[in-house]
Amino acid sequence: MIYDLALTIAYDYGRPSAQARNVLRVLPANRPGEQRRITGMIGITPRPAERIDRMDFFGNAVSEIAFHAPISDLTVRLQSRVERLARPLQFDLSPPLDRLAAQLQGQPALTADSPHHFLAPSPRVPFDAEVTDFVRRVLPAATTALAAVQAVGQALHDEMRFDAEATDVDTPLSEAFANRHGVCQDFSHVMIAGLRSIGLPAGYVSGILRTQPPEGQARLEGADAMHAWVRVWCGTDLGWVEYDPTNDLMAGSDHVSVAVGRDYSDVAPVKGAVRSSGQQQSTHSVDLVPVPV
Repeated sequence: MIYDLALTIAYDYGRPSAQARNVLRVLPANRPGEQRRITGMIGITPRPAERIDRMDFFGNAVSEIAFHAPISDLTVRLQSRVERLARPLQFDLSPPLDRLAAQLQGQPALTADSPHHFLAPSPRVPFDAEVTDFVRRVLPAATTALAAVQAVGQALHDEMRFDAEATDVDTPLSEAFANRHGVCQDFSHVMIAGLRSIGLPAGYVSGILRTQPPEGQARLEGADAMHAWVRVWCGTDLGWVEYDPTNDLMAGSDHVSVAVGRDYSDVAPVKGAVRSSGQQQSTHSVDLVPVPV
């Protein structure tokens, strides 16, 4: 499936900033066998005094920008064409969960895609006793790694309620899970914590989920949304798989990935520092439109 993607993220500062420096991760990922970025252009208003485009450790496209003069607003616009490849139906070639550790020991490399980076607690995903107990209760006996991913994801989807007003970007996963509600970031962080606690390497994927309008209604501009899901290493033969716990399904051709990391702190679309005062407002809109072929 080929898509045209348009993303706009805008900030309006209460008073002009004395200084601003940001890191952007908005350009769709290039991942062999999964996704291909055909074109991509990032526009920034006002024009930054400094801009450096590079790749980070995990292979995500990064733009570092800085402003030397005060700014009262900032707008980031992305235009991209991307091909998302549908992965075929997967046979469960993953090992039994109690044999996964042995396969991990046979992965000595520490490259960006190494599962070893995704086992330990990370800045936004600490181990949580309540989450660990929940995961152990819902796991089937003698389960495989892939079956564990699906069982935990389904149980979490059944246990938690999606509520766009319940949490914000800084809500701890323990709070979201204790209250049993949250957004896709919360679902993903909770699932990652639970899978890591049983020895499954799990990471965070930021991206765009294509939405479908109700039958008979036109698609609205800006109807798509930034989204998050989970990436899990399921052994030497199966490798990495992606699961969307918010919607209880394996990620597919409707999921366009932007960045991967240990948790949201590694993949935030806009991250940085602004010296300003007063109330700050932000808006974002996303359009993901299939290209006829």
